[in-house]
Amino acid sequence: MAFTPLLEQYKNEIQPALIKEFEYNSVMQAPRITKVVVNIGLGEALDNAKAIQFAMNDLMAITGQQPVVTKAKKSIATFKLREGRSIGMKVTLRNERMWAFLTRLIHVALPRTRDFQGISPDSFDGRGNYTLGLREQLIFPEINYDNIDKIRGMEVTIVTTAQTDEEGRRLLSMLGMPFWQSEG
Repeated sequence: MAFTPLLEQYKNEIQPALIKEFEYNSVMQAPRITKVVVNIGLGEALDNAKAIQFAMNDLMAITGQQPVVTKAKKSIATFKLREGRSIGMKVTLRNERMWAFLTRLIHVALPRTRDFQGISPDSFDGRGNYTLGLREQLIFPEINYDNIDKIRGMEVTIVTTAQTDEEGRRLLSMLGMPFWQSEG
């Protein structure tokens, strides 16, 4: 098992602090991150066949893993969409790659975002999972500005074992996720 500073920090500092703060009876009750899903929606793939290849190269460079192409489940005439057409791609990261990606996201990519004020603390789903929308793939240092065809957004979903949004928010903030403070 390779050394990941964020994983070590979680095991040595964050997990014991969460157990104490939420008064859990067992180590297994402490919230942890199970997986990270990164996806790109490619509506333009209907018109531009090369968009899928460019997005696949970008996603592979960012995550270090081969993306899975997602296909339309049903036809929608208003969007000129047919069932089975490629409309996006996703990568599911677990274990080492997940921790390495989170480290790069929190400490490198997010601070490189233009006019960065922090991320919304309200994007939880009610079960402790967090979804973050990124406007451009250029914030990742692995992406070479000269090699991209178009600026694309992506969605990063962090799936946790937390039971509530409060537990999930506390876990991510202790990991260093830069939430902005809401007035309230």
